[in-house]
Amino acid sequence: MKKIKLENYHKSMGTLIDLSSMNDFMFEHHPDAINIPYHRFMLYYDQYLKKDKPYYITCSKGIHSNRVVSMLEYFGYDVTQAVK
Repeated sequence: MKKIKLENYHKSMGTLIDLSSMNDFMFEHHPDAINIPYHRFMLYYDQYLKKDKPYYITCSKGIHSNRVVSMLEYFGYDVTQAVK
């Protein structure tokens, strides 16, 4: 699984998706991140992602982003976990 430090992410690298709840996202998030809460993302990930684009996945503790990146790698997506 690919990982980077969130501080090393730049929007030119790809889309940054924050899996935090909407409340947590409003409290703290990377300025270039889009918020798709974990449970919604897990149900509809194929509607949000394209296999030919890179994505960086983050969350507050790294647990959900780890699961999501593992799953999406298995399905052939270009994903990297961005850890705090």
